[in-house]
This record gives sequence, C-alpha cells and structure tokens, in this order.
Amino acid sequence: MAAYEFTVTVRTQYVAEQSDPDRANFVFAYTINIKNTGQITAQLISRRWTITDASGRIDEVRGLGVVGHQPLLAPGETFEYTSGTSFATPQGSMTGAYFCVAEDGEQFEVIIPEFVLSLPRTLH
Repeated sequence: MAAYEFTVTVRTQYVAEQSDPDRANFVFAYTINIKNTGQITAQLISRRWTITDASGRIDEVRGLGVVGHQPLLAPGETFEYTSGTSFATPQGSMTGAYFCVAEDGEQFEVIIPEFVLSLPRTLH
C-alpha cells in the first residue's frame, strides 16, 4: 500500500430533463467517489479537468476543492459528490487530476482516468 494514494471511481448519467437536443445541449451528471487508500491522512486541495466533446472541442477547468469542499480524508475514508457538465454533442469525455497535500506536508497528484459521458444506447 502506498503512503499517498486516493482511489477515484466515477458513475455517469444523462440528464434528459435538463437537455435540449434540438439546440445541441446535452447535460450529464457524474458522481465521483474518492477514497483514501493510502496510509496517511490527506486533503484534496484543487482539481483540474480536461473536458472534450465528440467534435474535439476541449475545455480546461481548474479550481479549488470540489463542489465547495476540500475534504480531509483519513486512510479508508471516502468523499462522494455529484457535479455536471454539458456538451453540444451527444457524447464527450473527461479526464483530470486532484492536487492533494498529506498531513506530513507531502504533495501528490491523483490522476482521474478518462471517462465517457454518452446518451444511453449510443455506444457499441
């Protein structure tokens, strides 16, 4: 087990009631679960996202914390939040990273693997 390690899992959902396909607006929600799988208490300080739609348009997003929080997680603790994004295409993807600081002052980055946001039944 690494001393400094968070594990990230993602669930996605198309939000039909907020979307307007006729106006090229497709809204998606994503729920992120962050678990401290390391050996030392650490705090998530900031985030960075790369958001890409199906036409190749890329948005970069950076900011402090997640949904107004900078969770401090002891080993084994989790923090879950839901956020959202919209695309002009019915499919897109996100990837990113969290910048974290452990209670001993060590700084580390947690890579968020790319995940796809897509209308139901459009991927093969």
